[in-house]
Amino acid sequence: MATVFIPSPLRKFTENVSKIEVDAHTIGELLDTMSKKYPELKKYLYTPEGKTPSFINIFVDDDDIRNLEMENTPISAKNLISTVPAIAGGIDDVTFSKAELARYNRHIIIPEFGLEAQKKLKSARVLVVGSGGLGSPLLLYLAAAGVGTIGIVDFDIVEDSNLHRQVLFGVDEIGLSKVEAAKKRLEGINPYITIEVYNEKLISGNALELISQYDVIADGTDNFPTRYLVNDACVLSDKINVYASIFQFEGQVSVFNYLNDGVRGPNYRDLYETPPPAGLVPSCAEGGVLGVLPGIIGSLQALEVIKVITGVGEVLSGKLYTFDALEFQSRTFKVGRKESNPLNGANPTIMALIDYEQFCNIGNEERQVKEIDADDLSALMEGEEKFQLIDVREQYEFDLVNIGGELIPLGTILNHSEKIQRDKKVIVHCKMGGRSAKAIRDLEDRFGFQNLYNLKGGIIDYLKEYEPDLEAY
Repeated sequence: MATVFIPSPLRKFTENVSKIEVDAHTIGELLDTMSKKYPELKKYLYTPEGKTPSFINIFVDDDDIRNLEMENTPISAKNLISTVPAIAGGIDDVTFSKAELARYNRHIIIPEFGLEAQKKLKSARVLVVGSGGLGSPLLLYLAAAGVGTIGIVDFDIVEDSNLHRQVLFGVDEIGLSKVEAAKKRLEGINPYITIEVYNEKLISGNALELISQYDVIADGTDNFPTRYLVNDACVLSDKINVYASIFQFEGQVSVFNYLNDGVRGPNYRDLYETPPPAGLVPSCAEGGVLGVLPGIIGSLQALEVIKVITGVGEVLSGKLYTFDALEFQSRTFKVGRKESNPLNGANPTIMALIDYEQFCNIGNEERQVKEIDADDLSALMEGEEKFQLIDVREQYEFDLVNIGGELIPLGTILNHSEKIQRDKKVIVHCKMGGRSAKAIRDLEDRFGFQNLYNLKGGIIDYLKEYEPDLEAY
């Protein structure tokens, strides 16, 4: 018995049944059996001359019978037979080639999805901000699903340290522009879509112009200034913002500014009206992320984009989905619109994009600390002046690579202040300089140290200049 998928336009002739089982060994036998069982269906399966009409495509699994043996094509119980007629209505100017119909067959045969949803995907324009950890799986699945136009905004280049999680890229792309590398990869996955790239940083000066050209915005950023910028630009432009974020073992997904029955849903500022203090939440580069986590969260983000476009299923508007990879637990929380949100209400106080670096206190941490750079540290190491080198990274980072400092992780440093000398210069370093600056402020505030210096750029900058043979991470 072969399984036959009946598309929506023909189900009125099959008693609204979407799948039927037919005892047949060839396509010809199958069509003859179906015509006898459903006489009204016969005129759609045969021309007056007894041939298969040109307005219906018949697929055996993924293959068009026109590329096989037509009515003599053999079939078995393992095969799924799909009848895909031309239809009118909906998005009238969207058509699919035979190759596209074959490619998207597994979407089209889903009764709750079908050809109409696939048309909506082909007509959609989605802007993805960031092509890194989240952007990689997000872009791969949007392209594979058949989103007609995908824009990518990113100004970064591919680095070796990206590859454990940014599966869009390989070793051959190291040093290349991410957007150009992404474009080449995505076009290789799906030649039937359009990829538009913007090798630039999304800022207040260009955000509204870029976002206005797209239907849905997918936020795959890794920093608070851009996250608030994307949110505010989406609200001001009446665009839907599909949000995701990751850190170490945890991820979040939501849909912001979703239009439902003429009413906009909550936006990011309803969840987090203001950002955390600068330096409190480290970036993935500082704090790390489990490589597989962005694959999980980015795929969920792609799912929400597809649901928003097609209208299939219930989107995560007014909800925050969280996932803990260590405990393998997920929870969904309710998010409501808040009157205190400066974007909400009849008289919102934010009417234009602002300086988001300033808003997030980037570069304006609580207090500047004394710094030295890689050249200064090298001079100290080669000179005769006594100094102490403290490494505030974690043990696993220290084991990967170190420059001979005494390891006192940031989380324990206040409990080990007695290990830090007061009679000589003390250089404190981490990976990139953020955690070590915080350690210095905490030590100065709690114990009054005045001889602490932060290594600007951390161990990464030092290795680039003076230990290039040591592999960074």
